[in-house]
Amino acid sequence: MNNKQLKWLSYITCIIMFCATFGGMVVTKTDSGMGCGQEWPLCHGKFIPAYTISSMIEYSHRAVSGMAGLAALASLIAFWKYKRDRKDLMAYVGMTSVFVVVQAIMGALAVVQPQSAAVMALHFGFSLIAFASSVMLALAMRRVEQSKVPMAEERLAPVSRSFSWLVWGTTIYSYIVVYIGAFVSHTDSREGCSGWPLCNGQVIPDDLSGGVGIAFMHRAAALLLLIVVAIMGHFAYWRNQDNREIQMLGVSATLLCLLQVLSGAVIMMTIHNEDVYVFSALGHTLLIAALFGVLCYLSVRVWQLSRPQKP
Repeated sequence: MNNKQLKWLSYITCIIMFCATFGGMVVTKTDSGMGCGQEWPLCHGKFIPAYTISSMIEYSHRAVSGMAGLAALASLIAFWKYKRDRKDLMAYVGMTSVFVVVQAIMGALAVVQPQSAAVMALHFGFSLIAFASSVMLALAMRRVEQSKVPMAEERLAPVSRSFSWLVWGTTIYSYIVVYIGAFVSHTDSREGCSGWPLCNGQVIPDDLSGGVGIAFMHRAAALLLLIVVAIMGHFAYWRNQDNREIQMLGVSATLLCLLQVLSGAVIMMTIHNEDVYVFSALGHTLLIAALFGVLCYLSVRVWQLSRPQKP
């Protein structure tokens, strides 16, 4: 396979991985996790389940997750055969394959034997890592395929170590915020804080027990993430004017984080309208998935550009 074919394979894998992640979001937001009962891989004892909404959602997610596993396996084989000398590409495809399997196993276990909210939140976190890894594979392969264009790596200005640490810290913290957000959903603490931006009419609620404390912790963590991402975006744009890619990644991360916070306000406005709430909740989760993907790729790029350049 040539570079162009590998690029398109990575694109297809990324798209299928996105569909699998999105399907998991739909299952969670529509409470369809038990749509097939406590059976796996069959659904109510059948390969083709009864046409109820919940069973169709759950079984469709299982089917797409299976396709994601096959796509990851195909990519792993292809990149091992044709690009094993590229450690970065092998790392991305390896992480995609490992985490798509891990999240699939956790999903199956959650159906057969209900898991705690903490474990279910981790399930979403692993699926997000699988998706982010496929994004990094697709973007990196795009760079490889376009390397014949005058965009040689050594001509890009290096980034400082301090900026690299800022980006890595921001990415790790964003994953923590993602986990807390998933924990809010799986503990059904969405209404712990009514109103926005105040929580039950207060800056800091008097009673932080139960769902109120979980929801408030998520809001505080999201606000801190916005501040950290904005600072990182500022340095990405103004301290890397010789590197358009780093600038655009920093700006994209800042805009996505701002939109994600605003979408949290939309959730509170629509939380009692089930027909609209599902879409606002999905949009909120998609934005954080996109933000995490951008931050992961930015982390890789600053690591590559902070290393000593070969003469």
